Amino acid sequence: MKLLATLLIAASLAAPVLTTHAAGEKPAAAPGAAAAPEAPKVAKPDIAKGSATFGGVCVACHGADGNAAVAAYPKLAQQHPEYIVKQLMEYKSGKRNNAIMKGFASALSDDDMRNIAYWVTTQKAKQGFAKDKELVALGERIYRGGIADRQIAACAGCHSPTGAGIPSQFPRLAGQNAEYTVTQLGYFRDGTRANSVQMNQVAAKLNDREIKAVSDYIAGLR
Repeated sequence: MKLLATLLIAASLAAPVLTTHAAGEKPAAAPGAAAAPEAPKVAKPDIAKGSATFGGVCVACHGADGNAAVAAYPKLAQQHPEYIVKQLMEYKSGKRNNAIMKGFASALSDDDMRNIAYWVTTQKAKQGFAKDKELVALGERIYRGGIADRQIAACAGCHSPTGAGIPSQFPRLAGQNAEYTVTQLGYFRDGTRANSVQMNQVAAKLNDREIKAVSDYIAGLR
């Protein structure tokens, strides 16, 4: 009997200790255990600061409300904020090569970029218009259906039939200044702009007339 009692005591000492916790209460970490890393906290965009920074840095080229009046510059109003942040970061890093924009972007912090992007997306984009009646039908065919025999994908597949784009993935195009779009497609085609392999591949197959046609059609999308 003494031997049995001794064995029972030894077994109870060796068994793991079970503890109970109140509902919603987390058990304490074991001594020496590493704490799980917390996800980095991202500050909520400050729309007021974004408006102020935009007014001091971006307004001259992109307009007071993000609707650039000069056709060589892009309209930013209603653009997806994730896309704007990505472009600003890539201007800053040099992945997207533009000396003027690199100078501006380099002076912005990550928070500045997010504040600007989330403010400008609250601004309503002004409608644009297609101007070349002879080319607009060709532009519509390319945008909506691509060019199958040359394996050129339809723009609508990524940017949506209305040009609204897909948040976090593909930018809004509707109403964009045609001159700016022509320039960017040319940059994608010759490799000057190299921050989208997908667009490099598409633009490489387009000739000047097709680029002009689809850019003019995009300007009139709504």
